[in-house]
Parts: sequence; C-alpha cells; structure tokens
Amino acid sequence: MAFTCATGKHRRTGRAKRTTTNAMGAAALAATGVIGTLAAPALAVENSVEQTGLMQAVTLGDSVAEKIDAQAAAQKQAAEQKQAAEAARRKAAEKARQEREAKERAAREAERRRLNAYVAPIFNSYVSTGYKSGGSLWSSGAHTGIDFHASTGTPVHAVGSGTVVETGWGGAYGNQIVIKMNDGTYTQYGHLSSIGVSVGQTVTPGRQIALSGATGNVTGPHLHFEARTTPEYGSDIDPVAYLRSHGVNV
Repeated sequence: MAFTCATGKHRRTGRAKRTTTNAMGAAALAATGVIGTLAAPALAVENSVEQTGLMQAVTLGDSVAEKIDAQAAAQKQAAEQKQAAEAARRKAAEKARQEREAKERAAREAERRRLNAYVAPIFNSYVSTGYKSGGSLWSSGAHTGIDFHASTGTPVHAVGSGTVVETGWGGAYGNQIVIKMNDGTYTQYGHLSSIGVSVGQTVTPGRQIALSGATGNVTGPHLHFEARTTPEYGSDIDPVAYLRSHGVNV
C-alpha cells in the first residue's frame, strides 16, 4: 500500500503537547528498560522549565494580591479614622449645643428671677415713719404709707417690674410717681425733687426713677412710699408687709 504525505510546512507542536509527549516517551522507555541515566535529567530540565514559569506566575500573583490587600487595609483604616473623626466632631458639637442651651436656660432663669424680684425704694436706708402713724400732719388722720429716711437728691428706685401710670404733681404728695406692678398692685413714690420716667414706660427692679426731695406737704426731705390695690388715694395696704411678702426686709 502506498502512502502519500500531506504537503505544507510542519507546525511545531505546542509546549503542552511536547511535554505530554516527552512524558509518554519517558514512560515507554522506562517500561522497556531502554531509558538510561541521561533520560531523567532531560525530563527534569523540561519539567523544571515548565514549573519555573508557573512559580513566577504564582509569585507575581501573590505580590499583586499583597499590594491589593495592603491598599484595602489602608483604605479601611482611613475610613475608620474618618468615621471616628466625624463621630468625635458630632459628639463635640452635641456637647457644645447642650452647654449653650444650659447657659441660655440659666440666663433666662436668672432674668426671670431678676424681673420677679423686689428691692427697697431707697438703698441702705430705714423706715423713719411707720404705716398708720397718727397725727395732724396727715389729712386722713393717719399715715397712708411709710417714710424712708433720705436727703434731697437720693436716688429712688422702682421696687419691682411694672409700668408707669402716673407722674407729676400730686398735691400733698408733691412730685409723685405711680407704677402698676406686674402682680396687679400699685406702688407710689412721693415728695420727689425730680422725676426720671414718663407714663407708659416699663421699669424693672432697682431701676432709678427719681430723686428724693421735700416737695408737697412735708417737714423735711424723705421718700414717701405707698402700696395700693388701685392707683388712687385711699386704696393703700401695709407697705412693710407688702415688701416683706416679696422678700424685702425693711
């Protein structure tokens, strides 16, 4: 039988195929006892080349993986640091807010107490004539208020928060001021040498409203102070008890 060969160039067998062929050839030679001492080194060289390429690829892969892992760890650490910084910022902001609100509450409370407080109309003075004292000096036959010892020009203060409802000449009271207090009562200040407020003006505790004097029906300078249930004469109440009920000792 005649055999014909295909025309064309021979293509070199692939590396994998050569390795497989070499292995099969080595196995056949070993089985027939032909393979000698030179066969093993030749096969080892072939396998060494193949394995060296694989190890290079594995080593390169491990290096890239380590870099990726390092980058991932660095990114995670950066993210955790950012989260911690943001948490610290929020905590500091919340603390600042709470402190600010506490200060604002304290300030409001202090202002509320101040506005609700009462003071004496003349500082560092004393009552020289008491309430309901009798005598011909008073048209009603009795003193409708209390007198505070004060020389002419001594500052006179509003005893509490309120609105001025009357100023000017008040007959026997001389120059006077009447204030409607925030609690609905009224206070009156008489015999003034000068007046420093006007009708409709609001005042707070301790606000200077006038200077004491000796105007009207008096025997000498002092401040006449009354507490009333209305702005009118004749509605007076005990001014000492009134001031004491608001924490002022006179």
